[in-house]
Formats: sequence, structure tokens, C-alpha cells
Amino acid sequence: MILELLQYKFILNSLLAGVLASISCGIIGTYIVTRRMVFLSGGITHSSFGGIGIGYYLGLNPIITAAIFGVLSAFGIEFISKRSAIREDSVIGILWSFGMAIGIMFIFLTPGYAPNLMSYLFGSILTVSTLDILLMSGLSIVLILVFSIFYRIIVFVSYDQEFARTHKIAVSLVNYVLIGLVALTIVLNIKVVGIILVISLLTIPQSTANLFTKNFKNIIIGSIVIGLIGAFLGLVISYKINIPSGASIIFSLVMIFLIAKSFQVIKRYFNLKNQKM
Repeated sequence: MILELLQYKFILNSLLAGVLASISCGIIGTYIVTRRMVFLSGGITHSSFGGIGIGYYLGLNPIITAAIFGVLSAFGIEFISKRSAIREDSVIGILWSFGMAIGIMFIFLTPGYAPNLMSYLFGSILTVSTLDILLMSGLSIVLILVFSIFYRIIVFVSYDQEFARTHKIAVSLVNYVLIGLVALTIVLNIKVVGIILVISLLTIPQSTANLFTKNFKNIIIGSIVIGLIGAFLGLVISYKINIPSGASIIFSLVMIFLIAKSFQVIKRYFNLKNQKM
């Protein structure tokens, strides 16, 4: 049955999308979790909806316009929060709501039939196109190169920015580059799990891997592996019981996290028991 399914191009695209999403989210998600930027990432995710609305209105590829809008929003958050008296969480909240409002306005202003936005809100990995695969492949290659070449600098900036400044590292430049990559990763993975759930793909595998290791590199590797398992199980569940693929992928990842956490608790219990004996 599996071999028969692999004959269909959309199945192959969905499997490739799952692999590429695991790689990109595993890498950039580790940076997000380490820097405690989950709320900021949520702001970028929802503000990118404005780009989707503009894309539909102008007749352009919504993912391309969302990527541009998302990167500009990320730069805006970084710039305004560092150069003004406005707190970062306030800036995130403003751009979050502004992006969603812009998206809704332009979608309703678009002439003709209103597009089905379910695939963007909740994900539809089975609708991933060849262009999406190419964009995700390019992003994964860029992330692997950046994190391989500048690994030590990224670790410095992730854990202690003041320490990095004492070593004359251009922290602001690094922050802008990485926040731009965060935005691109979020937007290009919207098709996989959707705007509502993409933040989970950037945090759950990392949190699971972090249960077993504190090493930055090992968390990246563990996150990618866990993401791959979750994506595959999610696709199988989606196919078996006919539910949205994005939700089933996140469900699988949560189950993996709960199993890992339970294993850790049981292991800790027996270790304490053995010590008392």
C-alpha cells in the first residue's frame, strides 16, 4: 500500500515537505527556544497573514508576499523594541494584530471568489507544491550553512549576548540575520501545519530533545529526528482517519513529548529509589 501511495506526486511532495520542515524547524527552533523567543515567533507568524492577504489581492504567490511581510515585521520588532521606549511584547502585540487585520482586509477586498484560507490557517501538507519544496530546500541549505559556519557565534549570542559583546561579536547584526531566518522558516512552513500551529513545530521537538540533553548541537539533531518521526506519524494518522494533516502532526509531536516526559519521570523515580536502598 505504501509503494502505491508513493506513485502519487503529492504524496512524495508531502513526505519531502515533512523532511525539510523537520530540518529547518529543528535548527531555527533550537535558537528560538534557547533565546526564549516563542512569543516573538508567534507575533511573526500571525503578522505574516498580512502578506498572504496582500498576495491574494495583487494576484501574487501568497507565500512569497508573506515571506517579505514576515521578514519586515521581524525587523520591525527588533528595531522598534531596541530603539524606542516601547516594550518588545507591546511591539509584538501591535504587529500581530496589525498583520491579521491587513490580511483580512485585503482578502475581502480581492475581487471574485474569496479564497479558502484553511490550508494557511491549519496547514495542508498534501497541497505543498514543487515551488514550496524548492523554497524549503533552499532555506534548509542556508540554515545548515549558517549554523555550521557561525555555530560558535550563534551559541554565544543565544546564551549570553553581553558575553558575546565582550568578545567583539556584532550582536545586533547576528540578531537581525537570525530573526530574518526565523521569519522565513515560519512562513515557508505555514503550508505544513498552518499559521495557528506552526509555532508548535518550532517548540515541541526542541522541548522534547531538551529533556535528554542541554547541548545546543544535540538539541538540534534530536529536534530534527523527533520532527521527522512526528511528521511521518502525523501523515499516517491523517491518512487513516481522514483528518487535517497539520493537526495530526502536532498531535503526534505532543504524544512523543508526553511519552518522553513520562519515561524521564519513571527513570528519575527508580534512580531515587535505588539511592535510598
